[in-house]
Amino acid sequence: MFNRPACTWQVFDRIAEYQPEKLLLIADGPRSDEEYEACRQARAVAEYVDWECEVLTNFSEQNLGMKRREISGFTWVFELCDEAILLEDDTLPSRSFFPYCAELLQRFRSDDRVMMISGDNYCLNGTEVRDSYFCSKHPGTWGWATWRRAWQKYDERMTLWPSVRDTHWLEQAIGAVTSPEEWRARFDKTYLGHISTWDYQWVFTMWHNETFSINPARNLVRNIGFGEGATHTAFNCPMSRFAANDLEFPLRHPTSITWSPDIDRKMFEGERQLMREPIARRMMRRGLGLGVRSMMKRLAS
Repeated sequence: MFNRPACTWQVFDRIAEYQPEKLLLIADGPRSDEEYEACRQARAVAEYVDWECEVLTNFSEQNLGMKRREISGFTWVFELCDEAILLEDDTLPSRSFFPYCAELLQRFRSDDRVMMISGDNYCLNGTEVRDSYFCSKHPGTWGWATWRRAWQKYDERMTLWPSVRDTHWLEQAIGAVTSPEEWRARFDKTYLGHISTWDYQWVFTMWHNETFSINPARNLVRNIGFGEGATHTAFNCPMSRFAANDLEFPLRHPTSITWSPDIDRKMFEGERQLMREPIARRMMRRGLGLGVRSMMKRLAS
């Protein structure tokens, strides 16, 4: 959380319905005296946990910025927990999201092929998926879950990137579903520090380890942070209209854990549709990074 108490309290109310046994709260510090009160109001959710729950807090008094705060926060979480469900202050999940994550965290706990459980489905054109979820190389972090074993592989500095950059690795990893050259440019800028982010490193880690994200057949998380007061999402776009849907239970499990390139192609095409927005094209001409979450959360400032 940061400085948007209205969003924070909506997400907290949904968490309170689920009543987890352990709640870990991470907050960045204010950038100015003017932000202090808004940050305080957001952090006040810690005082309103009225169910049987262990509450742990990691509140920074200094402003670390999104990259440092999220990386340090996630590292703190996985020093304490073997697995966790992760939400930001503006990612409001459906009621299906929590049991979906909980069941799949357990199901794939020891399966090194799976790096994360995502609550996101970016198929803007719609895709019929027979099962409750599919195996994807398109990780969405607007509401997700993972394990300590996966986060331990995370490399903020992308130290292996120079050794694979000029090989055919990217073509082999994702050439079937999207443009390797676009991702080579994104990884270059992240490695050189031209993009201040944490999640492109996560994507690189997943692809380099030949692992997958489990994505739901229907989008389970709505971003409520678009509009006035948002740091990086202050404009209208298709992503702002994504609803948080529900899945039917019991979950329908695929017969095997195999990549679904046909579905992923539509996931990446959904990202391309966002790039057709006029403001998105302006962001691209500035030489900034691409990507659904990255553009929505950072580049539209």
